[in-house]
Amino acid sequence: MVRYDNSLSATTVVATRPLTDHIVEIELAAPGPGYRVEPGSHIDVGVTVGGRTETRSYSLVSRPGEHALRIAVKRHPDSRGGSAYMHSLRSGDRIVVSRPNNLFPLDHTRGEYLLVAGGIGITPLFSMALTLAEGDADFRLVYLGRRRADLAYVDELTEALGDRLVVHLSATGERFDVTVGIDELSPDALLYVCGPIGLIDEARRGWAGSGRAPGRLRYETFGSSGHRPPERFTVRLRDHDREVVVEASESLLAALRRAGVDVASDCERGECGLCLLDVVEVDGELDHRDVFLSDRQRASRTVMCVCVSRVVGSAVLDALYRPDEAVV
Repeated sequence: MVRYDNSLSATTVVATRPLTDHIVEIELAAPGPGYRVEPGSHIDVGVTVGGRTETRSYSLVSRPGEHALRIAVKRHPDSRGGSAYMHSLRSGDRIVVSRPNNLFPLDHTRGEYLLVAGGIGITPLFSMALTLAEGDADFRLVYLGRRRADLAYVDELTEALGDRLVVHLSATGERFDVTVGIDELSPDALLYVCGPIGLIDEARRGWAGSGRAPGRLRYETFGSSGHRPPERFTVRLRDHDREVVVEASESLLAALRRAGVDVASDCERGECGLCLLDVVEVDGELDHRDVFLSDRQRASRTVMCVCVSRVVGSAVLDALYRPDEAVV
């Protein structure tokens, strides 16, 4: 069952403004009446990449009580092309977007919160932090990046949060140990994490090692985050003389569908596991970019979430694909 409404409607770019050298904020007109913007919400946006229309998800950075749709997009040199398209937008341009959906909601019932953002992972946590500050909640926001100049909204967050904001900059040798941060939390605290896959993996391992309830760790990642830069690769379908070439600018899921292979999916963010396929053989490496598989499943090299994960080299998959046979 699809968990959210991903139908797209036309809307207009109201304004854009640079936040850093590589991040731009884009304000969009609402795609229709009756929508709600809640902390953790996102919208899907139709983008044009290599002449193809694809969909990307972006977290909303609207302030508490604000009804404007604002997103912040980082231009990634190793992205699949969506961020370049978004950075080309100007005021008055027409694009298609979904209504706001929320797969990363803020739980308002806890006594203590730790929010950890890695780089552009600040986007869903930005409105969460401002909302918690308005409610005078017990929380900290840890913001990780290379340089302060790379951190979107850092000045606004500093003014709004004061000492509840902690910034760690790798360029000056600062490092945040997620496990230590977890150990300092009260037993019923919640941890929200958004950032690169390495940060998510570190938080998952630290949380599991602490023996805390799994449901009190909440995380969100982005499909462009992998252990290796995206590059062209090929997959072959078992039992069929069928090879599919996956370009660096497209997902494996999109390439399979382009080749006429129907694969079920839902979130297309590496979170739900619906697009999981069996890996029969791999010549090279699997670059797992999902947050669905366990470390044991990843190490087995027998399954992958094709919506976000990639191959470095080539692989043979079982997509349960069976061509239609002629009716005699």
